[in-house]
Amino acid sequence: MSTVDRRPSTVPAPASAPSTSVSAPASGPAPTPSQTVGPFFGHALPLTGGGDVAPRSAPETVTLHGRVLDGRGEPVPDALLEFWQAGPDGRPPAAPGSMRRDHSTGRDAGRDGVTFTGWGRVPTDADGHYTVRTLRPPAAAPYVGVLLFARGLLHHLYTRAYLDPAADDALLASLPGERRATLVATHEGGEAHRVYRFDLRIQGDDAQETVFLDFR
Repeated sequence: MSTVDRRPSTVPAPASAPSTSVSAPASGPAPTPSQTVGPFFGHALPLTGGGDVAPRSAPETVTLHGRVLDGRGEPVPDALLEFWQAGPDGRPPAAPGSMRRDHSTGRDAGRDGVTFTGWGRVPTDADGHYTVRTLRPPAAAPYVGVLLFARGLLHHLYTRAYLDPAADDALLASLPGERRATLVATHEGGEAHRVYRFDLRIQGDDAQETVFLDFR
């Protein structure tokens, strides 16, 4: 035999008593909002020889340098940049040697000094300046990929540095002239000099702000 509870599901409180009911939230907890990155990257993450993407002894090494600038054109002194590129054969290098550890101390041991790894990481200095030494990108992938971490950014930014303004590249071809110019490094010195300047402007008008890429 079963019994049925015929009481109302809720019992109203006396008119003089305050209500004790609490409305349930319409949805679950909201996600934690994104936080700005840095400005600690330039102090904690650089590695010894991080700018030597190619060995210094390689005769064909080129120097890529520049400054990271904010929306007002002021230098960003505590940014961190990573660089990666294809090797002379047009393929991403798979050789180790970028980040080595001293097994006795556990500390950063720097690069091995002989291997082109296609990857580098450098902080900006007090003037917002950086320098890397690498090899000229091949025609099959005619750019150096750049990843930027800087104060005030909710997410890191991706872009490319092209050393050849006439490179046959679909991305360059898709951009109007003033926007394309923000991805092309400036050759400094004469033909004998292999030095290129590539500044990154985080904000600005179309002629100033660097083109940043969205990977999905």
